[in-house]
Amino acid sequence: MVAPTEGVWTQLVGQPAVVADLRAAIADPAAMTHAWLFTGPPGSGRSVAARAFAAALQCPAGGDGTCHECRTVLAGTHADVHVVVPDGLSIGAEEARGLIRVAGRAPSGGRWQVLVVEDADRMTESASNAILKMIEEPPPRTVFLLCAPSLHPDDVPVTIRSRCRVIGLRTPPVEAIADVLVHRDGVDPALAAWSAAASGGHVGRARRLARDEDARLARKAVLDVPLRLVSLAACLDAADDLVGSAKEETEAATEALDGSETEALKASLGVGARGPGVVAATRGGAGQLKELERRQKSRATRIGRDSLDRALVDLAGLYRDALVLDAAAGAPPQLNHPDRRADAEELARRIGAEGALRRIDAILACRHSLERNVKPQVALEALTVALRLPS
Repeated sequence: MVAPTEGVWTQLVGQPAVVADLRAAIADPAAMTHAWLFTGPPGSGRSVAARAFAAALQCPAGGDGTCHECRTVLAGTHADVHVVVPDGLSIGAEEARGLIRVAGRAPSGGRWQVLVVEDADRMTESASNAILKMIEEPPPRTVFLLCAPSLHPDDVPVTIRSRCRVIGLRTPPVEAIADVLVHRDGVDPALAAWSAAASGGHVGRARRLARDEDARLARKAVLDVPLRLVSLAACLDAADDLVGSAKEETEAATEALDGSETEALKASLGVGARGPGVVAATRGGAGQLKELERRQKSRATRIGRDSLDRALVDLAGLYRDALVLDAAAGAPPQLNHPDRRADAEELARRIGAEGALRRIDAILACRHSLERNVKPQVALEALTVALRLPS
């Protein structure tokens, strides 16, 4: 059996207790169950833990990281490990039914039929009900690995949660993230330390901040907002900038991908081709193209919302820093944005703890509005006006 810090587990940052629990389940059949729920804050490694566990389940050595089973699982090509990663706003009933059809099959070559659902909190009610039925009556040698931010009923229905073994991940320590950036990604130690501290404990974001100058500039632009909000015009301008930045990120992420997907589907349908039978073969293509367009729009909406949500989380973190600086006595508190301490101190001086709390509540309300499909421009304008500094 591989050591806790070796093999497939090396990808999981700062989660020794989680690794110990998962390794124990692999080693002891009595500790194994058919349904698992991985929870934890964004960036903690929920999906990384689920994929590593899937690889270890298939590996004869419990996850050595070098065998064919481990390599194919981690590469996403193992025949008996199926991963659902929602592109759009939700995981619908049709996707859930497809997953259930796969779950009913016996493993073709591996030890288990493993189904990983990332962002299980995005399952619609009908999808959740379909998955619940399968979890209640699981096929032999089938394992469900669900990932969600928390155990809140809005994230995971109680009926599903009660039938799963819960694995809770924590926010990785800053030092552990920095160590990974230095030794695994070859990042300069000073930049790694800054990126880890600025990431809010999100390993993936720390990596982006370390590698991408545009990501660092985007974060700076967001954190510059609070002290800009000195007038109504400044509030509206800031809202325009935040929405525009999210739109640019969405267009950059989807433009090439949408085009290649559309061309690939047209080619498979024979659009533009000539010859006997081509017209009949392509007759149903309009419906498939329309469905692809719907999925692409849903994905673009999700990317835009995720971009805005990162900005809102960063803003909330800065107001939280102002709150603790205003209330702290004695030892200096640990800050979400240590490199913006001067800004947090200025906010604390100008709005105080009560003002910081009101602004954090306004940010949470804005996030809720976006989830309820309020237009981003409207939601962000309302937010920036609520964040306006006192004269």
